[in-house]
Amino acid sequence: MSTLSDLLAENTGLSGEAADHLQTVVAEWQLLADLSFADFLLWVAVSEELQPDGGDYVCVAHARPTTAPTAHPEDVVGSRFTVAEHPQLAKASREVRICREEDPHWYRDLPMRREAIPVVFGGTVIAVLSRETNLAASRVPSPLEIAYLGSAGDLCQMIVDGTFPSPGNQTDTHTSPRVGDGLIRLDPTGTVVFASPNGLSAYHRMGHESDLVGQRLAPLTRSLIRDPFDATEVSHRIIEALDGKPSSRTEADSRRGAVVLFRALPLRPAGQAAGALVLVRDVTEVKRRDRALLSKDATIREIHHRVKNNLQTVAALLRLQSRRTSSEEARLALGESVRRVSSIAMVHEALSISVDERVDLDKLLDNVLPMVGEVATAESQVGLSRKGSFGIVVAEIATPLVMVLAELVQNAIEHAFPGGRPGKVELEVERSARWLDVVIRDNGRGLPSGFSLERSDGLGLQIVRTLVESELRGSLSLRGMRGEQEETGGRRAGTEAALRIPLSRRL
Repeated sequence: MSTLSDLLAENTGLSGEAADHLQTVVAEWQLLADLSFADFLLWVAVSEELQPDGGDYVCVAHARPTTAPTAHPEDVVGSRFTVAEHPQLAKASREVRICREEDPHWYRDLPMRREAIPVVFGGTVIAVLSRETNLAASRVPSPLEIAYLGSAGDLCQMIVDGTFPSPGNQTDTHTSPRVGDGLIRLDPTGTVVFASPNGLSAYHRMGHESDLVGQRLAPLTRSLIRDPFDATEVSHRIIEALDGKPSSRTEADSRRGAVVLFRALPLRPAGQAAGALVLVRDVTEVKRRDRALLSKDATIREIHHRVKNNLQTVAALLRLQSRRTSSEEARLALGESVRRVSSIAMVHEALSISVDERVDLDKLLDNVLPMVGEVATAESQVGLSRKGSFGIVVAEIATPLVMVLAELVQNAIEHAFPGGRPGKVELEVERSARWLDVVIRDNGRGLPSGFSLERSDGLGLQIVRTLVESELRGSLSLRGMRGEQEETGGRRAGTEAALRIPLSRRL
């Protein structure tokens, strides 16, 4: 499916500003569709270069109402009509006015009323909106329907005037209140002449106990809002809309604890002041859930912080015990335990400052891997390098993955380069949408004869196998490889550990 930008580029010669204005119209027109109980289709004339004979219009966008059945259940974007098939398009463009068919139009056994609304930008018609109402769904005229249709008529005329939508009022369209959330119509003096049931309910939640009709909305709203700055801000937005200035979305807390979103739109068809529309939405429960989630997130981060502190205490105790033991073997074992506990502590430290239970693994490993050398022999001259990026990973795999990588690097440093022999260990990372592939490669003495990963009884490799299989659900393989030529004429065999972890279900 082509985007609006693609269809405009393929079929018209519109300038950048004109195309941007059509994007703004499309961003706002769900409001028009809901107020009109009708589908809105955006038509542009095919450029003469692409069609020398002229006459065709192509549909480049479509909005369906949420307040009524659609007139077009099928996708009509990309379809073409000739002037003979839809004469109102050319007529509205030529006469720069809203044109309506005298008789209903039948489309796929559905009676429809079609209107063509020219879209004016910079004094020029750049496109035409088609407002198509499904007449098969009968509706009894009510104050709500009359208010909706009247407001829609004023906004459609403002499209013809080129005053709606305003270029500076498109930053928060998708998060603003909608027609169904609550609508209040004001006359030019700022007095409420209509309030939808949801709009009235929102004000009741704020503390207003009577009807809204006949009330001056700006001072009433100011009296209901807790914070004086917010109260002044909302009332000013309503007054500015009455003066013809568009406004963006505003949020305020009432004295009774309700949280309400406001958006005020000026109504000035043909340049005449006709009042304003105020859209309101009660978001109290949404904000309550957001606050609950924030509180839960803060609690989880505090738990990670305390776990980190406890692990650091354990590591300090192990380190103290290591210094007091006389057995070299016990001292090495305690040192490895300190390194493992410290690695886990660093993961929890990273999670304690994360807002979404995710960890920057590259930054974390830059802190963890240098600790590996502390456990290696003092004479070790092994260089450690990394190629590629691990990226962001979820907490579920951060701890076991850091443990696995630290164990494999430690294993390479301890066993590949005996006697303080110089060498290098490389980490090569490749990440795709589904997999994380890590290769840990050294240029040491290689694997001993008859080595088997499954039969190895080393604690480090046992930890690695257990974490890879049970926690990471991945695979691990170790193999020897031929290395570089040494000065003495021999060769270093080297070892390569290949780790593959699935990511598709975790990220």
